[in-house]
Amino acid sequence: MARALASILSSKISPGDVAALLREVRDGAPLSPEAAVELLGCDDRTLPELLSAASTIKERYHPGVISYSRKVFIPLTNLCRDYCGYCTFRRDPGESGAHTMTPDEVLSVARQGEKLGCTEALFSLGDRPEAVFPEMRAMLRRLGYRSTLHYLEAMCELVLRETKLLPHANPGLLSANWIERLRVSNPSLGLMLESTSTNLSAAHPAQRTPDKDPALRMRTIEDAGKLGVPFTTGILIGIGESMEDRVESLLAIRRLHNEYGHVQEVIIQNFRAKPRIPMAAWPEPDTADMIRTIAVARLLLREMNIQAPPNLTAPGYERLLEAGINDWGGISPLTPDFINPEAPWPHLLELQQRTEAAGQRLVQRLPVYPEFAPRVIARRGLLGERLLSMSDHHGYARAA
Repeated sequence: MARALASILSSKISPGDVAALLREVRDGAPLSPEAAVELLGCDDRTLPELLSAASTIKERYHPGVISYSRKVFIPLTNLCRDYCGYCTFRRDPGESGAHTMTPDEVLSVARQGEKLGCTEALFSLGDRPEAVFPEMRAMLRRLGYRSTLHYLEAMCELVLRETKLLPHANPGLLSANWIERLRVSNPSLGLMLESTSTNLSAAHPAQRTPDKDPALRMRTIEDAGKLGVPFTTGILIGIGESMEDRVESLLAIRRLHNEYGHVQEVIIQNFRAKPRIPMAAWPEPDTADMIRTIAVARLLLREMNIQAPPNLTAPGYERLLEAGINDWGGISPLTPDFINPEAPWPHLLELQQRTEAAGQRLVQRLPVYPEFAPRVIARRGLLGERLLSMSDHHGYARAA
């Protein structure tokens, strides 16, 4: 069936015939990589059928619900040893805006978020800055920690202990030992795969982005699977990858999830150009590209949770719902998106109204998705007890 779909799509036959084949995929027939690539580039006549198939599959597994996580964004340090072409977050020591948060700053943001009903403390930070910057090593010594990861571990434990927020850390590459350590205070962890491609010279300049090796990132995701840690990952589109790369990246994630059952969320994130980055003149994926990519991801990933950030597709982010997402990701009523500071979060009331206008109910989740929470609760300890007390009977965030 999948080969037939690839063959017919590549022959550019009528939308009616493609629609018939998409109905079979919607009903459970597998989608081949070749067919997925063709669908990513489908014309506007075929697009409605693609979106219909994706929406049907979404509703089969996640009927009538779109979730989000109310969070605070904690940029623990923006010093980073990588120099990605698309990144406006990273800084060198002494550069304008360079900052490493103190424990008091971390706790202040978390407590403010707690007052606003947030349940997630999203920790983002640069990759191993102490490996290249003596200033970071000195800072860590003053704070009393051996490495950035040791400091992150302590700050996650501080937030868990002193507030009602649950940490979710995105610290870059992790060894199995560090995944084991961080799981004590984090119900879930995250690392964007971005792409399996090794030919992204603009985004990942050779010798300047050691932590962006796809094989190393896949190893971290796999190690989390071996340890049974709920894990968030995803792809970044528009950074020089081919359509074949996009499909292979999604299938690589699917293969790991098939083996370990731990990928709680797949993010489809679009590149955004910014004035101070090396890729400032790089073309951005448009909304049409995003919805095709999300829809194909839904056909390939089927029951898995798929998220797309609304602030990166504004105005008109509600169109992403047509493509089969079931989650908006983290939304903060307090802190900006430090990774994409030019793109403010939508107001939660507006997000609810647009979601409901599409016939969906907006629900607040915790950093770990409901179906993955029992494995964390079963580990007991402070994290398990806190997660249990914060969950309603469906596993979503308990109403205040």
